[in-house]
Amino acid sequence: MLLTITTKRYPATDLGYLLHKHPAKVQTVELTAGSAHIFYPEATDQSCTAALLLDIDPVKLVRRGSSGHDFSLEQYVNDRPYVASSFMSAAIAHAYSSAMNGRCKDKPHLVDEAMPFEVTLSVLPVKGGEYLLRQFFEPLGYEVSVQSYILDEQFPEWGQSRYFNVTLRHTLPLKTILSQLYILIPVCDNDKHYFVGGHEIEKLMEKGQGWLDSHPSKELITRRYLRNIGPLAKEALGLIMRDDVLPVEVKEPKEKVRLHDVRLQAVRDLLLELGVSAVADMGCGEGKLLRLLMEKSAFKRILGMDVSYHALEIAQSKLKIDRLPEQQKARIQLIHGSLTYRDKRLSGFDAGVLVEVIEHLDLPRLQALEKVVFEYARPQYVIITTVNAEYNVLYEKLEAGAFRHSDHRFEWTRAEFEEWGNRIAEQFGYIVTYRPLGEVDEVLGGPSQLALFKR
Repeated sequence: MLLTITTKRYPATDLGYLLHKHPAKVQTVELTAGSAHIFYPEATDQSCTAALLLDIDPVKLVRRGSSGHDFSLEQYVNDRPYVASSFMSAAIAHAYSSAMNGRCKDKPHLVDEAMPFEVTLSVLPVKGGEYLLRQFFEPLGYEVSVQSYILDEQFPEWGQSRYFNVTLRHTLPLKTILSQLYILIPVCDNDKHYFVGGHEIEKLMEKGQGWLDSHPSKELITRRYLRNIGPLAKEALGLIMRDDVLPVEVKEPKEKVRLHDVRLQAVRDLLLELGVSAVADMGCGEGKLLRLLMEKSAFKRILGMDVSYHALEIAQSKLKIDRLPEQQKARIQLIHGSLTYRDKRLSGFDAGVLVEVIEHLDLPRLQALEKVVFEYARPQYVIITTVNAEYNVLYEKLEAGAFRHSDHRFEWTRAEFEEWGNRIAEQFGYIVTYRPLGEVDEVLGGPSQLALFKR
């Protein structure tokens, strides 16, 4: 599978600065099922082309397991090593992460500059054909050129295949083009090579910011990106429609902050107030809180644990732990584990943090978590945040009695959370206090709630 990006904007070699990839070098990044090679077929001031060649290892592909269920040999007989699928999206995110996230160390002014680009994808599978391919890209302003293939030249009566060589032309910032490709490549394919859960909604919201909410096919894009999982698609569309943001009072102009970011910032600020130096994020997900903690030298020892190995892989990539200086690398550790089983690795920390974790457990399993955290790990402080169910009535798109997230097993009112927290504190020898998080309603409280346990 090959992705090329070409620009003729003078000097065209600025593309190398944007991609953080030197035109004179061939570079390789390792992926879970193969490798991605980055090289430049041409690099002059007049024209520069960067190529991303994805080399999928069929053996690794089988060992990883297959998400397909159409027939028993699908993991051995499939098109995955030969087409631009979600593997290509993963390669873009891994190889061009700085460019996609809008970072350019040497020429930062280039990040937001709209440049003329020509992007070629070989070979892109499109479930729905050329009409659907154009339906996804043309409303965004792309000039789309398509070369299609018949299924079998010896049997032309079988008709056209779903595979296309696609050329896209547009004048946009590179970060926008990469984000749109990241979302729309697996949408065209209508498949993904990995498990799709709630974390995919965050990716969709992040990479779709500024264009997805106004796209005429946003509902179809959302459903396909989330592998047509109804509850996830419903939740994501609700966020797209209302943008699930909280206004924050600041000096003009007003700034908008996502509720999840409000939670993480509040937790980090509280940890700084407590003066702790060793923190365990028990349910770290993709590492957003870990990143905030790494920014502060006060935190000397940071542990991230999650039950999802895939989420830990994403955290490892986003935090770029392998590239950190040894002194910084020694500060952080990622471990795979469950909070329903005793784990000695959680012992010895000043503080344990569970941000929006408890509501994802069935109530009988929550009892096991209580012992793991408060009896066995037993840090000096425990910070727990969870949603406030009373606040749900303010979300117009949320049906009465429905949860905010399809994976929530329960959502507590303030009284229910405090009843649980008070019992925990008394049982395990802690003092507990509570506070709201987010924009507070005088009657309903905040959208989230926080409990601070002190041993």
